[in-house]
Amino acid sequence: MHKKTYFKKTLLFTAFLLLSLSLLGACGSTPEPEISEPEPMEETEPVAEEEPEPEPEPEPVSPFIEERVSVDGQIQSYLTGEWTDEEIATRRPIAVMIPNNRPAMPQYGLSQAGIIYEAPVEGRITRLMAVFENFDDLERIGPVRSSRDYFIYVATGYEAIYCNWGLARPYVEELINRDTVYNVSAAVEGIHNPADEAFDRVSRPGYSKEFTGYLMIDGLMDAVDRLGYDWNYDDDYVRPFLFANDNMPAEYEDAEDAVMIYPGGESGSNSGGYGAYHPYFEYHEDDHLYYRYQDGEEQIDEYNNEQLAVSNVIFQYCHGEVRDDHDYLAFGVHGEGDAVIFTNGKVIKGRWARYGGDFTPARFYDEAGNEIIVNQGRTWICNIWEEYGEYAVWE
Repeated sequence: MHKKTYFKKTLLFTAFLLLSLSLLGACGSTPEPEISEPEPMEETEPVAEEEPEPEPEPEPVSPFIEERVSVDGQIQSYLTGEWTDEEIATRRPIAVMIPNNRPAMPQYGLSQAGIIYEAPVEGRITRLMAVFENFDDLERIGPVRSSRDYFIYVATGYEAIYCNWGLARPYVEELINRDTVYNVSAAVEGIHNPADEAFDRVSRPGYSKEFTGYLMIDGLMDAVDRLGYDWNYDDDYVRPFLFANDNMPAEYEDAEDAVMIYPGGESGSNSGGYGAYHPYFEYHEDDHLYYRYQDGEEQIDEYNNEQLAVSNVIFQYCHGEVRDDHDYLAFGVHGEGDAVIFTNGKVIKGRWARYGGDFTPARFYDEAGNEIIVNQGRTWICNIWEEYGEYAVWE
């Protein structure tokens, strides 16, 4: 066979074979791809959205000071409710007897007292007892005069160190010399353990000698140390006032307004002790203070040449009696009686009560029996002779 013919036949056969194989592949069934079944999903509880925790309710703030708490070295005063250096506000105050008649004016240091207590004495004039806790910046206080027993009883209610210069007889001697009374007294008749280092004369040209005696603060400190008196309040000390809390003034919106206060009547012509010098208080709304006037003039403190002014005025009505031919008086400062409280330009009628003994103060309550909240600051307490109470007025 011819080679060329043979090669052609071979090519044809090969092509036929390849075509047959291709057709067989095309006619065969194409295998389906394997599809894996998805694994079933685990059933889960729906996730609840967390609710935000509610803000804690702010604790209600008391409208009055409940407990004294030290903050940055200060604590609120028992006498004024104001923030005061702790070393000052935790020591006993001093109570100083100061004359209030015309020949004694002006007094020195009164504006620094936390409480001023005023009561009639013989001659139908009044005498003051100024209660100080912050006296460190004062060189002296005065002039200083003699005691009366009802003043001592009031002073012991504040646990005060009682300072006076004058005759202790006939009605004071036994009381003022008791071991339970911390007294710093000049050497006069009836004083058993005098403290002359605490007192000195100050030159006052034109003044009678009886109005030149002063309590000297450096000497007072020496006398207290020598006498061994404890400067700390007793653990069971009873506060005298319920003070309004910070930024929460006691407003008494429904109470009667009172901007002029006359402890001895507007004319002052009564026999109840306040008539001689016609004292009164005038309320100023701009600073919420009661300004003191006497003898038709502003009553000025010689220490700073400023008019005396306080945040609260209290009328405390007490039964009074004349003891003897020298017109010595007695007042009942224990028990209870009527009271009128003036604060923030309002007048609140109520009662005072003092049943805890000599070393507790009088407390003041409204007509419903609730203790009256007074505003922070200084307080002037007028002992009103109950039998002449009709003369004490306000408007």
